[in-house]
Amino acid sequence: MAGTAASSPPASGSAPSATSPSSNGSLSIGVIIGISIGVFIGVIIASCVVLCLGCRRKRLKKRGSSRRGFVLPIRVNGVNSSTIMSDSVSSPPANVASKGNSWWGGQEKQLIPSSLGVTKFTYKELHKATSNFTALVGQGAFGPVYKAVLQSTGTTLAVKVLAEQSKQGDKEFQNEVMLLGRLHHRNLVNLVGYCEEKNQRILVYEYMHNGSLQQKLLDQNSEPLSWDQRVLIAQDISRGLEYLHEGATPPVVHRDIKSANILLDATMTARVADFGLSKATDSPNIVSGVKGTFGYVDPEYMSTNSFTEKSDVYSFGVLLFELITARNPQQGLLDYVHLAAMGMETKEDWAEIMDSRMSGNCNLEELGDMANIAYKCVGPMGARRPKMRAVAQNLCNLGKRRSKEQVIMPVMKQDLPPARSLPVGERSKPVRSKKDAGIPPLSPPRGYNQYDPGSDMV
Repeated sequence: MAGTAASSPPASGSAPSATSPSSNGSLSIGVIIGISIGVFIGVIIASCVVLCLGCRRKRLKKRGSSRRGFVLPIRVNGVNSSTIMSDSVSSPPANVASKGNSWWGGQEKQLIPSSLGVTKFTYKELHKATSNFTALVGQGAFGPVYKAVLQSTGTTLAVKVLAEQSKQGDKEFQNEVMLLGRLHHRNLVNLVGYCEEKNQRILVYEYMHNGSLQQKLLDQNSEPLSWDQRVLIAQDISRGLEYLHEGATPPVVHRDIKSANILLDATMTARVADFGLSKATDSPNIVSGVKGTFGYVDPEYMSTNSFTEKSDVYSFGVLLFELITARNPQQGLLDYVHLAAMGMETKEDWAEIMDSRMSGNCNLEELGDMANIAYKCVGPMGARRPKMRAVAQNLCNLGKRRSKEQVIMPVMKQDLPPARSLPVGERSKPVRSKKDAGIPPLSPPRGYNQYDPGSDMV
């Protein structure tokens, strides 16, 4: 018993000394291994995050530098989104969601380089100027247009906001700002500034008091444009396009010439607007999906998928006929024109297609000349269409010829019969009374061709 008792304590005391260090050691090693694995996984995750952020910053930096070197410009506005051909025959524009913040919660993407020199408005400033975006004056393919009055200067502006459901997007917004930021002409719309803040894309223009040419032509409740106004508008548009094709460096093709994209200021001066689809002729993307508005698009462009300045010439020819007839080109205007041309004997016969609301109050000779020019512009072969410079010169000859007539009349006044009061609207009628007065007819302007749909304009 004693031996057993004496030997028991060491046995019971030796058990803790033999097992406790082993269990504590294994516990410590397990904790260390667990912590090490956790730290290792954390380091891997952190490294992946850093690498992703670094790659994303490099991509954004590369895109930003490419935009800063972007020389071509560009556009948008429109009539009705359902009339835009790109809705159905080309790939859809960039998703509007691309305007928002990144999924990292980073800063909003900036499309316009600060070095461009175009005024950047704050969202708060435009919010106040448009009375909380309630002063709506129009709606286009890009989005709603509001009238704005800057509180600081009292200047009246037009503010165009990109709508979320719009077929347009960041590309058109960027093109419009970059193009109009470097091109300036009295017959191009004047871009005052832009805003890209709070996920918004906003364009700010000089306010055009008389709206669009489309409204003036197709509104049956308003007074029709006079013949003199139509001639001046045609001349203004041709000068604007001539500048784009031959005055800009590099030259620019508008690609969406139509009455809805021609704006009229307070003096009825016409200005070409909506440059979101425009391209510089040296652009590497000269071949692209067919874009434009049905009824105005060059058939040759549709078949070749390649546009040139002659594509704008075709659209301008359609616009001239719309100006003459006040008919919508999307409702068979050119079919109507071609039928009229089949029975044409003299250029004055074009009078049968004149806007009926004018009741014949126009200069029939000038009408024939303008229709003659338009018919050559819409020829099926682009190579045989005239250049915009020739078109502009021929249209300007209409006004020059009238100016010569006004100079000759006072000189011959002593030989004229007693003056008579002319009925309203007869002021610009052909010079039949001059023949009766013995005044020799004026010779046509240099280079003028008689009516021949197949001939090229000089």
